[in-house]
Amino acid sequence: MKDTFSTYHPVLNMFYFVGTIGITVFVTHPVLLAISFLTGIAYSFLLKGVKHTLKFNLCFSIPAMVIVALMNPMFNHYGVTILGYLPSGNPFTLESCVYGLVMAMMLACTLIWFSCYTEVMTSDKFIYLFGKIIPALSLVLSMCLRFVPRFSRQMKVISDGQKCIGRSTNNGSVVKRAKHGITIFSILVTWALENAVETADSMKCRGYGEKGRTAFSIYHFDKRDRICLIFMIISFGLTLFGASQGYAAAQFDPKIIVKGIPLTSGSALVFGAYLLFCLMPVVMELFDRQMWKIRRNTVEKQTIGGYRLWEV
Repeated sequence: MKDTFSTYHPVLNMFYFVGTIGITVFVTHPVLLAISFLTGIAYSFLLKGVKHTLKFNLCFSIPAMVIVALMNPMFNHYGVTILGYLPSGNPFTLESCVYGLVMAMMLACTLIWFSCYTEVMTSDKFIYLFGKIIPALSLVLSMCLRFVPRFSRQMKVISDGQKCIGRSTNNGSVVKRAKHGITIFSILVTWALENAVETADSMKCRGYGEKGRTAFSIYHFDKRDRICLIFMIISFGLTLFGASQGYAAAQFDPKIIVKGIPLTSGSALVFGAYLLFCLMPVVMELFDRQMWKIRRNTVEKQTIGGYRLWEV
């Protein structure tokens, strides 16, 4: 689903995801991670729908969070608050448990934001941004980004074709189903390799990456983009400034120290600025939908009034 923020300039789209993912990964503060998680879920709801988002989180994010949260205290034993001892004799500390939960939340937020990134940053936008700087790498990365959805669609096509000739993975013995599955996978890999070679040859024939080659672009930096860029720079700049001043600092070794709890003026500045930065696409989409409803209702009323006048 294409949202309002996706229609903005690719520079703004890239800046937004670099900011959200960067703060999530490098500033391990529980409040910032909670903001990142909630706003990422809200944006994913708008992009993919509630059902797809919940399915993704249940299938990938939650198991990954559980694994990280359990493995960290089992292998890391730093901290001064000992809760008990493992069978191996190593201490089981509160600090390692809390840090494991923080790392699990960071992983979940990163997965959610990257799922939103793949919906907004298409291969065309990526090539537009990096095609002149790193032409070969940008082509490879754009192919990788669109590879998974195309791979899934082609697998369904191949599976349906094999099913028509009696090579379904749902019928027959275990050996036959495994054999049919291997055949389908082999066909799929062959298609992927041939498609990659054809794409590379096609781009080479078009002179992609050659010096002096120009390219058509539909992206233009207009007044709407400038206003959005100013807002993003201010909100993200305030977040970085507050984080650099230590208002959102968090320490888990050797003891837990989390600044900003209880809330102070400096930490409120960081949390508020980051919340506004992350919520920006959601607010844009909701505002655009509301304005569309208002305009549609206005047009419908004018149309109905015109018909009534015509009938009189």
